[in-house]
Amino acid sequence: MERIEKKPLEEELKESYLDYAMSVIVSRALPDLRDGLKPVHRRILYAMYEDGLTHQAKFRKSATVVGACLGRYHPHGDQAVYDAAIRLAQNFSLRYPLIEGQGNLGSVDNPSEYAAMRYTEMRLSKLGEEMLRDIEKETVNFVANYDGTRKEPTVLPSPLPQLLLNGSAGIAVGVATNIPPHNLSEVCEALIYLIDHPNAEINDFLKIIKGPDFPSGGIVFGGKNLEEIYTFGRGSILIRARTEILTNEKGEKEIVIKEIPYQVSKSSLLEKIAHLVKEKKIEEIREIKDLSDKEGIRIVIKVKKQALAQKVLNRLFALTPLETPFYFNCLALTSDLEVKKLSLKELLLGYLKHREEVVRRRTQFELIKTEERIHILEGFKITLHHLNQVIALIKKSKDREEAKKNLEKEFHFDEKQAQAILEMRLYQLAHLERGKIENELKEKKEKRKELKEILSSPQKIYEVIKKEISELKEKYGDQRRTEIISSLPEEFKEEDLISDELTIVMLTRAGYIKRVSPENFRAQERGGKGIKGLEAKENDVLEDLVLTSTTTNLFLFSNKGKVFFLKTYKIPELGRTATGEAIANFLNLSTDEKISFILPLKGFDKTKNIILVTRTGIIKKVKIDDFHSIRKSGLFVINLEKNDALKSAKLSLAGEEILLFTALGQVIRFKEQELKIYSRGAKGIRGIKLRKDDEVIDLEVVDPRRIKNLKVLTFSELGFGKKTFLSVYRLQKRGGFGLKAAKVSAKTGRLIKSLVIDEKNLPSGIKGDLILISRLGQVLRIPSQSVPLLGRVSQGVRLMKFKDKNDRLAAVTLV
Repeated sequence: MERIEKKPLEEELKESYLDYAMSVIVSRALPDLRDGLKPVHRRILYAMYEDGLTHQAKFRKSATVVGACLGRYHPHGDQAVYDAAIRLAQNFSLRYPLIEGQGNLGSVDNPSEYAAMRYTEMRLSKLGEEMLRDIEKETVNFVANYDGTRKEPTVLPSPLPQLLLNGSAGIAVGVATNIPPHNLSEVCEALIYLIDHPNAEINDFLKIIKGPDFPSGGIVFGGKNLEEIYTFGRGSILIRARTEILTNEKGEKEIVIKEIPYQVSKSSLLEKIAHLVKEKKIEEIREIKDLSDKEGIRIVIKVKKQALAQKVLNRLFALTPLETPFYFNCLALTSDLEVKKLSLKELLLGYLKHREEVVRRRTQFELIKTEERIHILEGFKITLHHLNQVIALIKKSKDREEAKKNLEKEFHFDEKQAQAILEMRLYQLAHLERGKIENELKEKKEKRKELKEILSSPQKIYEVIKKEISELKEKYGDQRRTEIISSLPEEFKEEDLISDELTIVMLTRAGYIKRVSPENFRAQERGGKGIKGLEAKENDVLEDLVLTSTTTNLFLFSNKGKVFFLKTYKIPELGRTATGEAIANFLNLSTDEKISFILPLKGFDKTKNIILVTRTGIIKKVKIDDFHSIRKSGLFVINLEKNDALKSAKLSLAGEEILLFTALGQVIRFKEQELKIYSRGAKGIRGIKLRKDDEVIDLEVVDPRRIKNLKVLTFSELGFGKKTFLSVYRLQKRGGFGLKAAKVSAKTGRLIKSLVIDEKNLPSGIKGDLILISRLGQVLRIPSQSVPLLGRVSQGVRLMKFKDKNDRLAAVTLV
């Protein structure tokens, strides 16, 4: 009861938690700035050093190493110690391994899958042994181990800055560190440069240390980002796998992955790629082969014949760990156990300060030992001059103690000198060589002078450090494995991640939009009823239908004379009969504003213009550059008269010809050069004169050099259609009534669509199909060849029958 002390719970919890937090920070998770090691790593290396497991010794079972470390210095879990030891031996985890291992030590594929400690063996590597060089010369402080039976070093002498060479990662309480590995040659050069130029800045070091150097290689994108990271000790870089695109003997494209980012598991990477293929997020991949061996990584990805290999690779970079960020957080413990975020210069300075102390203490130790030897040698020298007297004096002494006192009294030796003489055997005294003693004495005195000079000048100490660093660089330096590219990679556009596929976009009058695959509609005979292609809402009908591709841009024109911009792939791909999604979710339409028609456009060719035509026959030519920056709220492209509306738009080139079609079957053909370019705010000019109740329904732009091959298809609202040679429509002047293009009657209904096609120049083996869709969503797909070639003033033949007598043909597109 006398030992029980009352204390507020809050205060006790606070103190206990802080003690725990500091213990984790100092004794477990964070590395020391001086030797770059955490306590467990330091204890493993020192235990191996004590047991003589140098790089020239025989390998010993890992269980022996773990047991020695546990029993002497680190009373924690054996698996945790083994894990730490294995990592020090993995050449894919550490840029410069400190332990040399034998057996299954894991692989870059899965670093955590290694054999049990009873199967593997280890010893110190050459660099690991270097870490402990001169530790017996009182270069570092020692403290009692956990049970007070031994002494252990608080830090290792570390002739090389391990914190930069191999990096470190750890999570403590409220703090974390993540430092990447670097190249030994570059770090040594930077240290030498800092010794010679104490006022050097980060930019000076970045000319030497290009950036991280990962054991797995790869490509790092740095530039100014690296400058900020090394200045403030925090930030992120992008690591990309090393890849190339090759063509095999069969002419097929292959993506070859030769290096993967640091700490990325190869098996996980392959699983991710396979999953993307299975989920059809990347459909262009035909086969994946893992040809990796002991020589390195080699993954071969075969792409399909029509696929663009570079585009597939870009999607792999975006969707898999082939490109992954590495987050810097340069946090370490300083010599006074302060947790500090460090810049590159502070890391180098902190290490040099440690080496200065190590070299000073080593020099001091060597000086003491040298002076002790000089003192003994001076005793030997006196003995040489009085050798016979010394021998006689020893012989007549009754015991060792008396002999020692007699020597001290007769020749004024001190206790150490007398003891050294007495420890020599008689034959050694008899054969003492004057020259040998004097040469050694001279050598030791010169060494003493050198050591004192070093201790008297910090500059001399740094000269020693510089010399040692240069020797280590010469001995262990190598070429960097990671390529540093100054500029960041171009950001992937969303389009790069989208498969380029044909798609049909459907728009209803009420403003519902969707896209479907053309494969949803199989070809049928002319005159059929087709299948259901749209389940429109009550009183809603189809307004427009266009064939485009998923990577194409769409320009949507409204009844208010505005144009809107939308990427095709952002429109949801839905089932054949789905209604679609409200277009108001994509565009900021004003009250009573509706989209009238859609113009697909891939890229911006500045040599082209856009031709606009309104319902009342007004036509206008606008620069394509005017469509470059379209706000979400749209862009005015024409000043419309009251009761007028945009009806169609097409791209045009200088020298081409224009055709305007009307609902009552008229067409006019004139030269594009008759139109001048207008500003967006202009009204335009008359394209065609209209009779009562007539209106423009379509616009076509044609190349006059291909007139002989071109045919005009016209379609009427009651499902009639025909095909006519374009050459029968003679060239006229803009602004007239035009010529008869089709006979319009109560049987056929008004014209609703026109198409100009070139059946002779379709790709080899391909036949063009027409997709017809009614206002109520009835779809029919027929070969274009099934539409008969008839005269200019004929009414055509029935192409489609309607299930509903009130239904009408709404749109047609060519696949």
